[in-house]
Amino acid sequence: MNNFFTILRNIFKIEELRQRILFTLGVLLAVRVGSFITIPGVDVDALKASLASGGGATGLLGMYDMFVGGAFSNAAIFALGIMPYISASIILQIAGVVLPELQKIQREGEDGRRKLNQYTRILTVFIAMLQAWGVTAKIVATTGVNVSVVPDPTMLWYISAVLMMTAGTMTMMWLGEQITDRGIGNGISLIIMIGIIARFPTAITQLYSLWATDARPWVVDVVLMSAIVAVIAGVVLITQGVRQIPVEYAKRMEGRRVYGGQRQYIPLRVNTAGVMPIIFAQSILFIPATIAGFFPETMWLQTAANNFSPGSGWYALLFGLMIVFFTYFYTAIAFNPKEVADNLKKNKGFIPGVRPGQATSDYIENILTRITLPGAIFLAVIAILPTFAISVLQVPPFFADFFGGTSILIIVGVALDTLAQIDSHLKMRHYDGFMKTGRIRGRSGASV
Repeated sequence: MNNFFTILRNIFKIEELRQRILFTLGVLLAVRVGSFITIPGVDVDALKASLASGGGATGLLGMYDMFVGGAFSNAAIFALGIMPYISASIILQIAGVVLPELQKIQREGEDGRRKLNQYTRILTVFIAMLQAWGVTAKIVATTGVNVSVVPDPTMLWYISAVLMMTAGTMTMMWLGEQITDRGIGNGISLIIMIGIIARFPTAITQLYSLWATDARPWVVDVVLMSAIVAVIAGVVLITQGVRQIPVEYAKRMEGRRVYGGQRQYIPLRVNTAGVMPIIFAQSILFIPATIAGFFPETMWLQTAANNFSPGSGWYALLFGLMIVFFTYFYTAIAFNPKEVADNLKKNKGFIPGVRPGQATSDYIENILTRITLPGAIFLAVIAILPTFAISVLQVPPFFADFFGGTSILIIVGVALDTLAQIDSHLKMRHYDGFMKTGRIRGRSGASV
């Protein structure tokens, strides 16, 4: 514990690091303030009363509300959060696999990265406007308790609400970029994480109310908290787990210097895909419930939504299988063994015992396929845990989000990345980092 406080003192001794941390905290505070600034013309009390009575954000909108820290429930200008930017990034990343023009831009280095960032921003505007229109329609369709949520939903109100929510998303995107450039950690990921953490006090309150009313023994809650610690430890282990492939480089003379001859390693992560498989699978499985919400009188849609609602066996089974599939799918997009093999061959590198070229590509791909399987199964188990906790252990829904699933993976992954950057600043200034025997490894700048 003394070592921990010593590290905290060292952090604030470094002026640059101190300024970066304070800047990051200030921006995150601004993000939280924006999640409470309501769109004009919306009766927030009526909206919250409707949500409390069971007519609230479900399906995809419910997942959005979790990521934006309740901003949708507040009908705030930041109701869309940063998710349109994430969607645009994913679309361009997938399109880069099939479109040769985007592949060429990706290979242009820093100039290519700037072009892709500009394309992402433009696509974010269109996605945000489309989603903002859907959110406004959902708010208008929400029925309050004896009062309308939007008393006067004119066309002018629709246009102004869409523009404000779109501007809110672009503002959050800009704030995230400012954190990345002038703060500490990945700005976009930190904004998502702070939105999830903002729900934690409500989750603790729900859990405490069960204990205070003697709804169940306090021992059960102690066991649940211990289980959460075990889940977090497992997530850290899988997130940090790598399979290192040894690589050697042939010696070569350049002038009077000898280059090469040393051994390096290619780190293959057990969980290369991160949290994306869960988000993909969850988005698809929420579609039946979302469509059924717009057609409440269509019985077969209601039946399909009930069969694939969280808590049912079919939902858990299909959810797990889809996560395994999307883990392999996203890993294939994020890591290209053939490209790695070609780069090794160009730089006179080789894996001991494996021929350069296609044989190296096949060797890396076989290893990646084997180590991805336990990572995919682990993601499926973690994703199903909240459903199991709600239906079997009777855990409150808000608290169950922190028992596993997307929330815990994002929080742990972003925290590790941020700690890795802080640790790097400490080591550069010759201070002890968070770990004296080694360095905390983040996910190499990968965002959520």
